[in-house]
Amino acid sequence: MTFHMKSVALAFALMVMSVPASAQIDLNGSWSPRLHEDWMERCCGRDLGDYTGLPINDEARAKALSWDASLNSLRERQCLFFSPWAGQFQPQGVRIWSEFDASGRVVAWKLSGNVQKDVVTIWMDGRPHPSPNAFYAFSGFTTGEWQGDTLTAYTTHMKTAVLRRANGVPKSDQATATVHITRHEDLLTILTIEEDPIYLTEPLVISRTFQLDPRGTIEKWTSCEAVTEIERLEGSGIVPHYLSGQSPGVDYMAKTYLLPQEAAMGYGETLYPEYRKKIRSTYKAPAACGRYCCGWLSVASGSANPAPNIRCTIEASSVIGAER
Repeated sequence: MTFHMKSVALAFALMVMSVPASAQIDLNGSWSPRLHEDWMERCCGRDLGDYTGLPINDEARAKALSWDASLNSLRERQCLFFSPWAGQFQPQGVRIWSEFDASGRVVAWKLSGNVQKDVVTIWMDGRPHPSPNAFYAFSGFTTGEWQGDTLTAYTTHMKTAVLRRANGVPKSDQATATVHITRHEDLLTILTIEEDPIYLTEPLVISRTFQLDPRGTIEKWTSCEAVTEIERLEGSGIVPHYLSGQSPGVDYMAKTYLLPQEAAMGYGETLYPEYRKKIRSTYKAPAACGRYCCGWLSVASGSANPAPNIRCTIEASSVIGAER
């Protein structure tokens, strides 16, 4: 080999060594939720009839207003899982680990905590998404790729489920999710963009922050065992629901917080800052805070449970209303 050829070979080797690996960031670990972020969403759940922040259509709104919480007590529904990425609306953390082949190449990332009692697998080996007629697992089907230091994933094949906890907003089996997972030292950001041609009028964008937990004290979901919760429903054929206009959530937000009815009903327009300007001249805030003043206020017990890392300066005795 001539001196020139040796020089070219050395230069090429140095170039290869300088190219970053495709998986540049290590996501392995237990990640606990930063619960001071959107506390009322991730702690105790939204109020009945509170669809703020959700761009839902008329069909989704009608299904949500017909929902009765007792529906979850039916034996056949107690062990239904949440859909992938429902962890964005829940208080638990997420555990992430990688799986690799004999060559050390990461072929998949695994996430527990985003589907109740199931694991989301993000395939990194370039495999295609299956046919729309293929079997739908509770965890859906997800592929991913690195875009810079962000792991971008795409989820299809999700089962029909609720969009978030507490008030029955639906998600169809035609929904998809684009997910961006970014690590900043000991903080992890998961941003989901969900699209649903059946129930959403535009994409739903949710961003949540998690913090590395070196002790791994992430809540573990246990196996589900269906039991009789409401005896009068057992074997009766009754499916708990509300008829049109009879849900207590129809005007709950308007009565409790004096919001215009449309503001709470999940219209796409209400997601944007411009909507505040539209109602500024007509909206009048309640005289005192009733709930969620700086976290979760327990009026019944006379104590306050503020969001973590936030100092509550409102006395529980000074709020109005009652705990549902």
